[in-house]
Amino acid sequence: MDRAYKYILEHSTPQSEALAWIEKQTNIRTNFRQMLSGPVQGALLTSLVRLCGAKNILEIGTFTGYSAVCLANGLSGGGCVDSLEINDELEDLIREGWKRAGVEDRIKLHICDAVAFLSSTDKVYDFVYIDANKREYQQYYELVLPRVRSGGLILVDDVLLGGKVFEQSPSCDKQTQSLLAFNDLVSSDPRVDVVILPLRDGLSVITKK
Repeated sequence: MDRAYKYILEHSTPQSEALAWIEKQTNIRTNFRQMLSGPVQGALLTSLVRLCGAKNILEIGTFTGYSAVCLANGLSGGGCVDSLEINDELEDLIREGWKRAGVEDRIKLHICDAVAFLSSTDKVYDFVYIDANKREYQQYYELVLPRVRSGGLILVDDVLLGGKVFEQSPSCDKQTQSLLAFNDLVSSDPRVDVVILPLRDGLSVITKK
Protein backbone atom coordinates (compact mmCIF):
# COMPACT_ATOMS: atom_id res chain seq x y z
CA MET A 1 0.00 0.00 0.00
CA ASP A 2 1.52 3.34 -1.03
CA ARG A 3 1.66 6.28 1.38
CA ALA A 4 -0.97 8.35 -0.42
CA TYR A 5 -3.55 5.55 -0.40
CA LYS A 6 -2.79 4.77 3.24
CA TYR A 7 -3.33 8.43 4.15
CA ILE A 8 -6.61 8.52 2.20
CA LEU A 9 -7.84 5.40 4.02
CA GLU A 10 -6.93 6.84 7.40
CA HIS A 11 -8.88 10.03 6.70
CA SER A 12 -11.97 8.49 5.14
CA THR A 13 -14.98 6.87 6.82
CA PRO A 14 -14.00 3.25 7.59
CA GLN A 15 -15.70 0.43 5.74
CA SER A 16 -18.40 -1.49 7.59
CA GLU A 17 -17.81 -4.82 9.31
CA ALA A 18 -19.74 -6.55 6.53
CA LEU A 19 -17.57 -5.02 3.81
CA ALA A 20 -14.44 -5.91 5.76
CA TRP A 21 -15.74 -9.49 5.95
CA ILE A 22 -16.30 -9.60 2.17
CA GLU A 23 -12.80 -8.22 1.59
CA LYS A 24 -11.27 -10.86 3.88
CA GLN A 25 -13.24 -13.70 2.31
CA THR A 26 -12.28 -12.51 -1.16
CA ASN A 27 -8.63 -12.73 -0.13
CA ILE A 28 -9.10 -16.20 1.36
CA ARG A 29 -11.49 -17.80 -1.12
CA THR A 30 -10.46 -16.38 -4.51
CA ASN A 31 -7.25 -15.87 -6.45
CA PHE A 32 -8.22 -12.41 -7.68
CA ARG A 33 -8.15 -10.12 -4.66
CA GLN A 34 -7.09 -7.21 -6.91
CA MET A 35 -10.54 -7.28 -8.55
CA LEU A 36 -12.24 -6.06 -5.36
CA SER A 37 -13.38 -2.43 -5.49
CA GLY A 38 -12.01 -1.67 -2.01
CA PRO A 39 -13.06 0.89 0.62
CA VAL A 40 -12.16 4.12 -1.20
CA GLN A 41 -13.80 3.29 -4.52
CA GLY A 42 -16.67 1.65 -2.65
CA ALA A 43 -17.30 4.82 -0.65
CA LEU A 44 -17.26 6.84 -3.86
CA LEU A 45 -19.89 4.54 -5.39
CA THR A 46 -22.14 5.01 -2.37
CA SER A 47 -21.71 8.80 -2.46
CA LEU A 48 -22.42 9.09 -6.19
CA VAL A 49 -25.54 6.95 -5.93
CA ARG A 50 -26.80 9.20 -3.11
CA LEU A 51 -25.91 12.39 -4.95
CA CYS A 52 -27.84 11.45 -8.08
CA GLY A 53 -30.76 9.99 -6.12
CA ALA A 54 -30.61 6.72 -8.02
CA LYS A 55 -33.37 4.17 -7.50
CA ASN A 56 -32.72 1.77 -10.37
CA ILE A 57 -29.11 0.57 -10.59
CA LEU A 58 -27.42 -1.94 -12.88
CA GLU A 59 -24.12 -3.55 -11.96
CA ILE A 60 -22.27 -5.53 -14.64
CA GLY A 61 -19.80 -7.80 -12.85
CA THR A 62 -20.36 -8.11 -9.11
CA PHE A 63 -17.44 -10.53 -8.41
CA THR A 64 -17.78 -11.26 -4.65
CA GLY A 65 -20.49 -8.66 -4.06
CA TYR A 66 -18.49 -5.85 -2.41
CA SER A 67 -19.38 -3.14 -4.91
CA ALA A 68 -23.04 -4.19 -4.95
CA VAL A 69 -23.23 -3.55 -1.18
CA CYS A 70 -21.73 -0.09 -1.71
CA LEU A 71 -24.25 0.67 -4.46
CA ALA A 72 -27.17 -0.59 -2.35
CA ASN A 73 -26.02 1.50 0.63
CA GLY A 74 -26.58 4.65 -1.41
CA LEU A 75 -30.02 3.78 -2.75
CA SER A 76 -33.04 5.99 -2.28
CA GLY A 77 -36.07 4.43 -0.59
CA GLY A 78 -37.55 1.54 -2.53
CA GLY A 79 -34.61 1.31 -4.90
CA CYS A 80 -33.06 -1.85 -6.32
CA VAL A 81 -29.74 -3.04 -7.77
CA ASP A 82 -29.76 -5.54 -10.64
CA SER A 83 -26.40 -7.22 -10.17
CA LEU A 84 -24.98 -9.42 -12.94
CA GLU A 85 -22.32 -12.09 -12.43
CA ILE A 86 -21.40 -14.90 -14.81
CA ASN A 87 -19.44 -17.06 -12.32
CA ASP A 88 -22.01 -19.14 -10.44
CA GLU A 89 -19.31 -20.54 -8.12
CA LEU A 90 -19.30 -17.17 -6.32
CA GLU A 91 -23.02 -17.13 -5.54
CA ASP A 92 -22.82 -18.47 -1.96
CA LEU A 93 -20.14 -15.94 -1.01
CA ILE A 94 -22.04 -13.11 -2.66
CA ARG A 95 -25.31 -13.87 -0.91
CA GLU A 96 -23.67 -14.36 2.48
CA GLY A 97 -21.94 -11.00 2.22
CA TRP A 98 -25.15 -9.25 1.23
CA LYS A 99 -26.99 -10.84 4.14
CA ARG A 100 -24.31 -9.70 6.59
CA ALA A 101 -24.60 -6.18 5.17
CA GLY A 102 -28.39 -6.23 5.47
CA VAL A 103 -28.95 -5.33 1.82
CA GLU A 104 -30.14 -8.63 0.37
CA ASP A 105 -33.66 -7.21 -0.10
CA ARG A 106 -32.27 -4.34 -2.20
CA ILE A 107 -30.21 -6.40 -4.66
CA LYS A 108 -31.35 -8.92 -7.26
CA LEU A 109 -28.59 -11.29 -8.35
CA HIS A 110 -28.62 -12.44 -11.97
CA ILE A 111 -26.22 -15.29 -12.76
CA CYS A 112 -26.04 -14.70 -16.48
CA ASP A 113 -24.13 -13.38 -19.45
CA ALA A 114 -24.24 -9.58 -19.42
CA VAL A 115 -24.74 -9.17 -23.17
CA ALA A 116 -27.65 -11.61 -23.12
CA PHE A 117 -29.24 -9.76 -20.19
CA LEU A 118 -28.81 -6.34 -21.78
CA SER A 119 -30.21 -7.61 -25.08
CA SER A 120 -33.38 -8.85 -23.39
CA THR A 121 -34.28 -6.05 -20.96
CA ASP A 122 -36.03 -2.73 -21.57
CA LYS A 123 -35.63 -1.45 -18.00
CA VAL A 124 -34.37 2.13 -17.61
CA TYR A 125 -31.59 2.78 -15.08
CA ASP A 126 -30.42 5.85 -13.19
CA PHE A 127 -26.94 4.48 -12.51
CA VAL A 128 -24.80 1.77 -14.12
CA TYR A 129 -21.52 0.36 -12.84
CA ILE A 130 -19.43 -1.70 -15.28
CA ASP A 131 -16.57 -3.88 -14.04
CA ALA A 132 -16.54 -7.06 -16.11
CA ASN A 133 -14.93 -8.43 -19.29
CA LYS A 134 -12.79 -5.58 -20.63
CA ARG A 135 -12.98 -6.92 -24.17
CA GLU A 136 -16.74 -6.40 -24.12
CA TYR A 137 -16.77 -2.85 -22.71
CA GLN A 138 -17.77 -1.28 -26.04
CA GLN A 139 -20.61 -3.74 -26.43
CA TYR A 140 -21.82 -3.18 -22.85
CA TYR A 141 -21.69 0.57 -23.38
CA GLU A 142 -23.69 0.59 -26.60
CA LEU A 143 -26.31 -1.70 -25.08
CA VAL A 144 -26.48 0.20 -21.79
CA LEU A 145 -26.61 3.80 -22.99
CA PRO A 146 -30.18 3.62 -24.42
CA ARG A 147 -31.27 2.14 -21.07
CA VAL A 148 -29.94 5.05 -18.99
CA ARG A 149 -32.11 8.08 -18.30
CA SER A 150 -30.98 11.54 -19.33
CA GLY A 151 -28.71 12.83 -16.56
CA GLY A 152 -27.95 9.30 -15.39
CA LEU A 153 -24.47 8.03 -14.64
CA ILE A 154 -22.37 5.19 -16.06
CA LEU A 155 -19.21 4.32 -14.13
CA VAL A 156 -16.65 2.10 -15.83
CA ASP A 157 -13.77 0.56 -13.88
CA ASP A 158 -10.18 -0.30 -14.90
CA VAL A 159 -10.05 2.04 -17.89
CA LEU A 160 -6.33 2.79 -17.39
CA LEU A 161 -5.37 -0.90 -17.02
CA GLY A 162 -2.25 -0.42 -14.96
CA GLY A 163 -0.95 2.26 -17.33
CA LYS A 164 -0.99 -0.02 -20.37
CA VAL A 165 -3.29 2.37 -22.23
CA PHE A 166 -0.60 5.06 -22.09
CA GLU A 167 1.82 2.94 -24.11
CA GLN A 168 -0.53 2.54 -27.09
CA SER A 169 1.82 -0.01 -28.62
CA PRO A 170 0.65 -1.55 -31.92
CA SER A 171 1.54 -4.94 -30.47
CA CYS A 172 -0.39 -4.51 -27.17
CA ASP A 173 -2.63 -7.32 -26.00
CA LYS A 174 -6.28 -7.66 -26.97
CA GLN A 175 -7.55 -6.41 -23.61
CA THR A 176 -5.52 -3.21 -23.86
CA GLN A 177 -6.61 -2.72 -27.46
CA SER A 178 -10.23 -3.04 -26.37
CA LEU A 179 -9.81 -0.45 -23.61
CA LEU A 180 -8.05 1.96 -25.94
CA ALA A 181 -10.94 1.67 -28.38
CA PHE A 182 -13.49 2.05 -25.57
CA ASN A 183 -11.86 5.18 -24.15
CA ASP A 184 -11.65 6.73 -27.62
CA LEU A 185 -15.30 5.89 -28.28
CA VAL A 186 -16.60 7.47 -25.07
CA SER A 187 -14.43 10.59 -25.23
CA SER A 188 -15.74 11.37 -28.73
CA ASP A 189 -19.38 10.43 -28.09
CA PRO A 190 -21.63 13.55 -28.31
CA ARG A 191 -24.33 11.76 -26.27
CA VAL A 192 -22.30 11.94 -23.05
CA ASP A 193 -19.82 13.88 -20.92
CA VAL A 194 -16.95 11.92 -19.38
CA VAL A 195 -14.09 12.37 -16.94
CA ILE A 196 -11.54 9.69 -16.01
CA LEU A 197 -10.52 9.63 -12.36
CA PRO A 198 -7.05 8.23 -11.51
CA LEU A 199 -8.53 6.08 -8.75
CA ARG A 200 -7.04 2.58 -8.44
CA ASP A 201 -6.84 1.43 -12.07
CA GLY A 202 -8.85 4.28 -13.56
CA LEU A 203 -12.57 5.04 -13.25
CA SER A 204 -14.59 6.69 -16.01
CA VAL A 205 -17.53 8.76 -14.80
CA ILE A 206 -19.90 9.17 -17.74
CA THR A 207 -22.99 11.38 -17.68
CA LYS A 208 -25.69 10.86 -20.29
CA LYS A 209 -26.87 14.17 -21.73
